[in-house]
Amino acid sequence: METNDRKEHEEVFKKLEEMLKGVKYGSITLVVQDGKVIQLEKNEKHRLK
Repeated sequence: METNDRKEHEEVFKKLEEMLKGVKYGSITLVVQDGKVIQLEKNEKHRLK
């Protein structure tokens, strides 16, 4: 794996980890174009009791 690709992957994994820590209910979607993650989307649900 090239150094540039490794840096990009590390950045994606770091951001994904941050997003996972911040969501209690919901989903996270990775948008891929030409084999690269170009966008992360977080959809949160807030449950009312």
